[in-house]
Amino acid sequence: MPSSPERVRRASTRPVAAPLLIVEQVTADFPDRERPLRALEEVSFEVRPQEFVSIVGPSGCGKSTLLRLVGGLLRPTSGRVVFEGETLAAPRRDIGFVFQRLNLLPWRSAMANVTLPLELDGVPAAEAQRRAQAVLELVGLVGFERSYPRDLSGGMAQRVALARALAHDPQVLLLDEPFASLDALTRERMSQELLRIWQARRKTVVMVTHSISEAILLADRVLVLSSRPGRLKLELPVALPRPRTLEMTHTHGFGELAAKVRAAIETSGV
Repeated sequence: MPSSPERVRRASTRPVAAPLLIVEQVTADFPDRERPLRALEEVSFEVRPQEFVSIVGPSGCGKSTLLRLVGGLLRPTSGRVVFEGETLAAPRRDIGFVFQRLNLLPWRSAMANVTLPLELDGVPAAEAQRRAQAVLELVGLVGFERSYPRDLSGGMAQRVALARALAHDPQVLLLDEPFASLDALTRERMSQELLRIWQARRKTVVMVTHSISEAILLADRVLVLSSRPGRLKLELPVALPRPRTLEMTHTHGFGELAAKVRAAIETSGV
């Protein structure tokens, strides 16, 4: 079996797909009493099909703002976001979003929460149920379809939110600190589950996280933003082999990657 460096070199000779998402010189200002507050300044990067990209940086550097711009929920002050060759001007069904706050409807079961966006789009009930069942099975919630949010653990509720985002079978999945409210052990399990789901569906994923180890374990590339106004300070490829496991976090190579990310964040401010 070839060594890891040999595998990386061979992989690099494959044709490179055209970017699915392009963030081009994006600046974002927000109104303030005295003068506009600049959250992001001239941020540029690309995301290719089936790529997993993590975004980290100091608190308040504009990570969540950037994710909302990528999802079409906000418009940049200058620059643009391009999706499939067209400037993104509004949310798209091809882009799914999982927020830090799950926003599950407490009076609807797990199944009914997942079918809700399909119902709003006029998908026939039988088809909506079939698609919801498929994604609930994918996220490991077989047997909990009739459970209500109050009866689910934090990790299980997060799985419902993820299933709801996947129900439309989007091309791109945007995750805004999806595991921030979970305890450490549950967060580790959910990271493993996300790896499994990504391996099964191969969605293009852009995820904001405060966890350096989580960012590296999950991603093909880690983007580090500077302190506000957020600028792209580091774009770090993660050449660890897949499938990934938690044991990798204890390896020398993983530690070197984490040190580079940590150094970039620490010199950006806290």
